Amino acid sequence: MLLGVGPTIAQDDWNTPHEPLRIFGNTYYVGTAGLSSILITSSEGHILIDGALAQSAPLIEANIRKLGFEPRDVRLLVNSHEHFDHAGGLGPLQRATGARVAASPLAARALQQGHPLPEDPQYTSALKSPYDPIKNVETIADRATLRVGPLAITAHFTPGHTPGATSWTWRSCEGSRCLDLAYLDSLTPVSDDGFKYTSGTARPSKADVFRASIDSVEQLPCDIVVAPHPGLTGFTAKAARLKSGAGENPFIEANACRAYAAAARRKLDQRIAEERK
Repeated sequence: MLLGVGPTIAQDDWNTPHEPLRIFGNTYYVGTAGLSSILITSSEGHILIDGALAQSAPLIEANIRKLGFEPRDVRLLVNSHEHFDHAGGLGPLQRATGARVAASPLAARALQQGHPLPEDPQYTSALKSPYDPIKNVETIADRATLRVGPLAITAHFTPGHTPGATSWTWRSCEGSRCLDLAYLDSLTPVSDDGFKYTSGTARPSKADVFRASIDSVEQLPCDIVVAPHPGLTGFTAKAARLKSGAGENPFIEANACRAYAAAARRKLDQRIAEERK
């Protein structure tokens, strides 16, 4: 398997428990040490982004309860991309909460069949591993805004890492201070051996599609960024600083989406250069 450019993401901590914490306002981290899951809360129901592994679902439920909320009050489940390490827990969480599930058309097809699509760059690798199929997935359009009571979360289709990849934005407030938050898909050019982003005759090319996703992320309103793999945004160090209570909230970063997009663009450029050698 080609792992793109830069360090690979270790799997050892994918299902290691992690204490839940409030990132900002009504936005909380309820995932594991190595896989993110984000809870956005309101008095009229909650939204949960990503389910991590199938065996992570009980950990996510426990973290929701530790924060003083109930899993049964989750009304909407959404996903970053359709690999088992982010979608595997959605089936158990759907059954536990009764929440509706919404996804891009390509992601919905993968979620309903319980494994990635053949067009996925990692289709033949271990990430083809099946997971519980998701029932009754609602398909949504790019830039669609989904609502639960007063909550509003907007989908931004960012294909590249997978065909159905989606990033999400919303606003959270603490008192009179409101910020733009983004849950950005991995945007890493990881693939099976033999897959090339520069191959094929289709236009736009797979590389062009990926670049367009990075460009769209760069333009998003963005004060705080979280990613499906917390290591992509330095989550652990930020969480430790937040817990210490010293200084400004470390998750708040000027130009956070631009920095994330710039790092993704460098990795894609390096990958394409490798393919052209």
